[in-house]
Amino acid sequence: MDPTRLLTEQDLVGVDLPDWRMLIDRLHASFDTGDFGGAVRLVDAIATVAEEMGHVPDLDLGAGRLDVRLVSRDVGGVTSRDVALAQRVSELARAAGAVPHPERTSVLELALDTEDETAVRPFWAALLEYDTVEAWGELQLRDTTGHRASIWFQPTDAHETPRQRWHLDLRVPPEVVEGRIAAAVAAGGVLVDDSSAPAFWVLADAQGNRACVTTWEGR
Repeated sequence: MDPTRLLTEQDLVGVDLPDWRMLIDRLHASFDTGDFGGAVRLVDAIATVAEEMGHVPDLDLGAGRLDVRLVSRDVGGVTSRDVALAQRVSELARAAGAVPHPERTSVLELALDTEDETAVRPFWAALLEYDTVEAWGELQLRDTTGHRASIWFQPTDAHETPRQRWHLDLRVPPEVVEGRIAAAVAAGGVLVDDSSAPAFWVLADAQGNRACVTTWEGR
């Protein structure tokens, strides 16, 4: 397989990646390691393999938890190189007794409603020191480290400033959507629109502020 060819979520259906979820442009995994020392030892093992493969992951280390993200930065998405490293990481995690939790992976995006994104996109790119990238036929702003939320611009009609202009988009694995929406509704929210499911659902809090829960399906 061409190591530079970008893979989609559909390409990964049936691939042996039970610990991983592809969210936006990266593979994500989360492992419980028991304690901080276990997480450090797993990081050391991953680092050795990553150096051998010449492909470096992003790691977030915590007390008894390790989150791993994989992306081929040279092409801006997931490739066979990420798949190969993901499978090796899973092998190392199993050998270390780490427990995978793919259901808790997620990616937060910010969406700004605007009638003219060209008037505001440069400001946000400069303020946040984000890169402008093309994705799905549109320009988005992204933090290349993957630590901060991406920003995309939703075309809308001209409107007064008091109307809500920012909303959150939360990308989650498809299997957790139902539970996440149910929890939000139980906490006082409202399901506003599910006509675009399973691509996204629109929810609102008790004051009408909206957010979307999104998946890769239905796109």
